[in-house]
Amino acid sequence: MSDYELISGTPSVKDYRRLRRVAGLSEKSLAAAEAGLPNTWYAVTIRHEGKTIGMGRVIGDGGTAFQIVDIALEPNHQGRGLGKRIVAALVDHLRAHAPASAYVSLIADGDAQYLYAKYGFAPVMPESIGMGMRVG
Repeated sequence: MSDYELISGTPSVKDYRRLRRVAGLSEKSLAAAEAGLPNTWYAVTIRHEGKTIGMGRVIGDGGTAFQIVDIALEPNHQGRGLGKRIVAALVDHLRAHAPASAYVSLIADGDAQYLYAKYGFAPVMPESIGMGMRVG
């Protein structure tokens, strides 16, 4: 794993859009990425041979509410524990810098729920239900 470097920092707009696309996440427009990425509370990327091949971000208000988003890896680098490294770095940063009363949420697609459960995330049903809406 020494040939993979985890770096604190928000991915570039180009890397963000590419990683979302190749990882099978919904695509974001150039304008949306340019507007949204500067509002990142904390992020990490993983680089391999000088190229960004993975990312994860935390967004939120900096005090009461945070959400883990954009966990993405190039498919040919999956299955090597890199997703765990990304989530661990985000959770470690939250534990060190977010207020103890903060609420951290995420949306787990498919089997990703098992990864997130290792870091203390649990389903919120039946007390709550995740909901979403796409604009446009």
